[in-house]
Amino acid sequence: MPKSFPLKPLLDLSHTRLDDATRRLGELIANENEGNRKLELLQNYRNEYRERFQDAAREGMGPEAWRNYTAFLARIDAAIDAQASQVDRSRDLTVQGKQMWMNERNRLKAFDTLHTRHIQREAHVLAKQEQRQLDEHTANRHQRKREDHG
Repeated sequence: MPKSFPLKPLLDLSHTRLDDATRRLGELIANENEGNRKLELLQNYRNEYRERFQDAAREGMGPEAWRNYTAFLARIDAAIDAQASQVDRSRDLTVQGKQMWMNERNRLKAFDTLHTRHIQREAHVLAKQEQRQLDEHTANRHQRKREDHG
C-alpha cells in the first residue's frame, strides 16, 4: 500500500494561499484600473473646463467669473493630484500583490514537485513489490512442477 504524502497539509495550504493571493491580486488590479479611469475622467474634465474658461476669457468676463473659473480649476487640479497619489499607491500595492502571488506560486510549485517525486517513488516501490511477488509466484510454480515431475 503506497504511503500518503507527508507534506499533503502544506500542499493544500499552498493551494489555498495561492487562491487567496490570486483573488487579492485581481482586486488590486481592478482597483488600480478604476483609479486610472477616475484620474483620466478628472483630467478630461479639467481640459474641457479649461477650454470653456479660455473661450469665456476671449469673449470677456468679469472679475467674479474669472475668480470662479480659476477657483474651480484649482479644485479640479487638487482632485487630480489626490487621485494621482491614489493611483501611485494603488500601483505600489499591485506590485506588492504580484510579488506575493509569485512567491505563493513558487512555494506551490516546490510542494507540487515534492509531491510528484513522492508519487514516482511510491510507484517504483509498488512496481518492485509486484515484480517480487510475480517472481515468487513463478518460482513457487516452477518448484511445484519439479516436485510433481520429480
